[in-house]
Amino acid sequence: MTTLQQKVVAITGAGQGLGRAMAVRFAAQGAIIAAIDLNESKLNETVQLCRQAGGEGQIYLANVAQEESVVSLFDKLAKDFKQLHGVINNAGILRDGMLIKAKEGQVVSKMSLADWQSVIDVNLTGVFLCGREAARVMIEQQSKGVILNISSVSRAGNMGQSNYAAAKAGVTALTVTWSKELARFGIRVAGIAPGFIATEMTASMKPDVIEKVEQMIPLRRMGQPDEIAHTAQYIFENDYVTGRIMECDGGVRF
Repeated sequence: MTTLQQKVVAITGAGQGLGRAMAVRFAAQGAIIAAIDLNESKLNETVQLCRQAGGEGQIYLANVAQEESVVSLFDKLAKDFKQLHGVINNAGILRDGMLIKAKEGQVVSKMSLADWQSVIDVNLTGVFLCGREAARVMIEQQSKGVILNISSVSRAGNMGQSNYAAAKAGVTALTVTWSKELARFGIRVAGIAPGFIATEMTASMKPDVIEKVEQMIPLRRMGQPDEIAHTAQYIFENDYVTGRIMECDGGVRF
């Protein structure tokens, strides 16, 4: 895929942050965006920005963690668009916490199963479901396309993120596995592992925490959402990229 002009690209978590940035950048290149999220008002804002950028967009409400919702979503995408050229599995949540907190030899708290499961459901199972259904539609429509999964530098392991790190490591493994399985259908699969990016998610951090984070990053700043979107565009436009995770992190390492 050397151009995004008139290519149909579905993006999960498109209501804000990285999802919105990728939607707007792709729209500016002429792509037709299927913006997916649970927040209708934010999706409407994203689609409006896509249209202002010169592209087209439609909104779709779906819960990526629920199989029935995802299957119905991709059935609708297949019906609405005669070809699906790409999906970006970006939807994700955080439920950070230490595995165990102890004081003076006494355990005072544990990461709850609910916090573990909710992150796994959205960040890993959601990628699995959307990737599977996207591949189904592409194969049935005989569309050569791209599945792009958003991982994270946390996939290497990060304190306070047992759930998130495990999910993002799983996303990396899925990406490599699918690239081998789907290549024969003309489907490329790749990923991006962002570092700390200035989004709504990181904006909720305390100023002193943000300062400490920036000191960890060799480039001494957080990344911008459009820098991740630019990386996504490169992956879509370069037909020889598959099975790889592109790191876009300012040089940070855990």
